[in-house]
Amino acid sequence: MLVLSRKRGEKIVVCCGDQVTIVEVLATSGGRVRLGVSAPPEVVVHRSEVWSRATGRGTARRAPDDAS
Repeated sequence: MLVLSRKRGEKIVVCCGDQVTIVEVLATSGGRVRLGVSAPPEVVVHRSEVWSRATGRGTARRAPDDAS
């Protein structure tokens, strides 16, 4: 796992082939962080609990393609 520290307005870039996904810290308040995700339409982005429910795989600990 890569662990990064970012401040409000800072971004991280995730590249997979030609697809680029950008995650930006929009706000922090108390113990919460508000993130914005910009990704191509074909990239599916879910909170882990939503993905787990949708796939019936329990807690999402890995990316869907890596799960066994």
